[in-house]
Amino acid sequence: QVQLVESGGGLAQAGESLTLSCVPSTRIFTLNQMGWYRQAPGKERELVASISSIGVAYYTDSARGRFTISRDNQMNTLDLRMNDLEPEDTGVYYCAADITSRRPFWGQGTQVTVSS
Repeated sequence: QVQLVESGGGLAQAGESLTLSCVPSTRIFTLNQMGWYRQAPGKERELVASISSIGVAYYTDSARGRFTISRDNQMNTLDLRMNDLEPEDTGVYYCAADITSRRPFWGQGTQVTVSS
């Protein structure tokens, strides 16, 4: 079992930036595809961005151009840099590992609230 601990959420105004970090309980290079998901109020959890074990990133349309996902083997973190935040980015952000497996690992989530 892998534990994932997120941090970095909080309050921001539209146009500001936040960086989310996720620290796994194991060495990050042992994990396959990882990702950040968002669950907005009243909506289902959805993928925001993902990154492979070799650093190939994927972004959904809402994140592309504003968000950057990265994984650092030395620091053992998965980060999500979010620029030019919009109120629509509000939600609970979850870190996930081995997202293509039958049983991915999930963090507890961190709240991001963006005001207009």
